[in-house]
Amino acid sequence: MRVGIDSYCFHRYFGEVYAGLQRDPGTRWTAFDFVAFARSLGVDGVSLESCFLPSRDQGFLAELKVALDEARLERAFAWGHPDGFEGGGNAAMLDDLMQHLPAARALGTTVMRIVGSSLAFRSVPVDEQIARLTPLLREAARVAAANGVVLGIENHIDFTSEDIVRLLDAVDSPHLRVTLDTGNALRVFEDPVVAARRLAPWVVATHIKDVTAGRGAPRDWTFWPSVPLGRGLIDLPGVFTALREARYAGLLCVEIDNVAPPHNVRPEEELVRESVEYLRQQVG
Repeated sequence: MRVGIDSYCFHRYFGEVYAGLQRDPGTRWTAFDFVAFARSLGVDGVSLESCFLPSRDQGFLAELKVALDEARLERAFAWGHPDGFEGGGNAAMLDDLMQHLPAARALGTTVMRIVGSSLAFRSVPVDEQIARLTPLLREAARVAAANGVVLGIENHIDFTSEDIVRLLDAVDSPHLRVTLDTGNALRVFEDPVVAARRLAPWVVATHIKDVTAGRGAPRDWTFWPSVPLGRGLIDLPGVFTALREARYAGLLCVEIDNVAPPHNVRPEEELVRESVEYLRQQVG
């Protein structure tokens, strides 16, 4: 397993500031700034959020690939923020996903994280969401195969690991696999180690996130704010053991979203740097 970072760690720098929860840092990054920071850390790879790329222009993608190649960074591509297929209720997103598949290849990766649903659709019965998502994901996997891409559906504060396995079984394609998010497992009241063990055979990408308990209602994702890796409630060593036992050999990508006090007064660079050092100590 190798150490990486997800560009979502810097979502404020890319202009996404959570209203009422975060302050605008007054700083803006480009994808090239993110790559330069990853290079300065000496990490093995990155996950690039498509929502933070200014375009899918071939010239831009070629330039970004050169920067990634020069930095010797393994990479994954991430599609679907914030709601993806909206629990299967937005079939138009299938066309959007398909349009992003060539971008993944242009950037030099065959792994693309996708989103089936989100917390916004928690009131929709899971069985209904799975029934709606299944034909969409079958078609997405078919087109992904034609493009030489493997899709990794994330547990996105929407489904438990058992629900994800049901989707995988229903779609039944080697081109639909899993992006494991450790923090999001706890946010749906599932033991992250149990989720990791169940999903590990299908994992092709990760969001390694640590969270703590905050204030308010536990069903609200804001109850579970992020902290640097190793400072929260997630049994990350247990997750790494589960992945190792399943022979996962991909990136462990640090992801940070809504940061908990007192860490929220620290810049993202410090939080990510601390998390990367923790990962290195854990996986060598």
